[in-house]
Amino acid sequence: MFGTSKYFQYYRSNLKLAVPVVISQLGHTLVHTADSVIVGHFAGTVSLAAVSLVNSVFTIIMVAGIGIAYGLTPLIAQENGKKNYDECGKLFSSSLIINTITGFVLFIIIYFGLLLIIGDLGQDQEVVRQAKPYLGLLGISIIPLMLFNTFKQFAEGLGFTRQAMVISIAGNIINICLGITFVKGLFGIEPMGVKGVGWSTLIDRTIMAMVMGLYVFRSKNFKTHLRAFTLKKADRGRSLRILKIGGPVALQYTFEVSAFSGAAILMGTLGAVKQAAHQVAISLASMTYMMASGISAAATIHTGNNFGRQDYKQLRLSANASYHIVLVFMFFTGLIFVAFNRFLPWIYTSDTAVIAVSAQLLLIAGLFQLFDGAQVVGLGILRGMGDVNVPTLITFIAYWVIGLPLAWLLGIYTNWGANGIWCGLTLGLLASSLLLFQRYSYTCKKIFGAGDYS
Repeated sequence: MFGTSKYFQYYRSNLKLAVPVVISQLGHTLVHTADSVIVGHFAGTVSLAAVSLVNSVFTIIMVAGIGIAYGLTPLIAQENGKKNYDECGKLFSSSLIINTITGFVLFIIIYFGLLLIIGDLGQDQEVVRQAKPYLGLLGISIIPLMLFNTFKQFAEGLGFTRQAMVISIAGNIINICLGITFVKGLFGIEPMGVKGVGWSTLIDRTIMAMVMGLYVFRSKNFKTHLRAFTLKKADRGRSLRILKIGGPVALQYTFEVSAFSGAAILMGTLGAVKQAAHQVAISLASMTYMMASGISAAATIHTGNNFGRQDYKQLRLSANASYHIVLVFMFFTGLIFVAFNRFLPWIYTSDTAVIAVSAQLLLIAGLFQLFDGAQVVGLGILRGMGDVNVPTLITFIAYWVIGLPLAWLLGIYTNWGANGIWCGLTLGLLASSLLLFQRYSYTCKKIFGAGDYS
């Protein structure tokens, strides 16, 4: 599968599309990474543990919303490949209504659900006290985040990826500047602690949604595709098409992220230091994961376009090239984690106890980079072909039947501690990557027939 010149053109085209998506996807994680860095240096270990606790539960809700929004992208790519431009506008209309409603529903779940139970998870009470106002503000921010993602997925489904990248970069700069100002208390503002990064995230996401919306509705690039756009009502048939993809994608994200969130809660039972260390290591691993998910998103777009044109040879070659790219990329990120495992945690904290545990976890993270990259690209390719139900079952088995139980068994039951929890998660990622690749191979043979397109 590797090393032949026939893939060179696909490497170029995939990277051209993927790089802006990678940076844009990274923006979601960098918001929480910036929050962790700011709080870790300016507010201390307990506050960093509070950020870890909130992110562990909020991220489940966030990725569920992202998954619902993502249901639009492969459909837009497929219809654009067929040159059904009016259908693109109608799908966008339904998606915008669905995602707005979803944003409010997720806000209600956070504000009237998670906020009430977060104190009953066996966590340090001072950590919980600092976590609650931060979680409340992130809960409000889910609404503009859903709007931003609607505009982003529409534009990316049509191959316009740079604009969301630029907006994400600018948004993260705003988030960092406001976060430091609010947490530390600059320019006459009273220091807010953890709550300060909640306000900076809410303001950042609101601005990003407004700017991305203005771009989509005012750009000449989308005039043809927006001719049939209307907000009078969501078409039932198109809404179901979006949800048939977006619902399973949301579950895929949720199963994986909730397993890591469950690991954070397990870490919390081991103390604030272990929980803070988990936040440091998972923040770094999340950055590489979101970059890999950008490669996956580009694979979905190219796969969807080729699937819509029924060009199965191009589909297979492009999909294989995406696997090559992500494996090479994650190999190097794994090397970075292993080589600099004792230095990277200093980005987040100067607490030597937290750094010592984080360094051990980064060694394990270095091992699972290849598995993480392979599984997320496999999911992206299968989405482009409209195959989402079986991959959803695979992610459930990998993370909730294999990964999280083994994390509990190795980390808590056998007293391996933090390292044991992460070893369990690594085995879940390994299972997911192997099963999804087998599903990809099977789906190709089923759709393409006996022809060899590898």
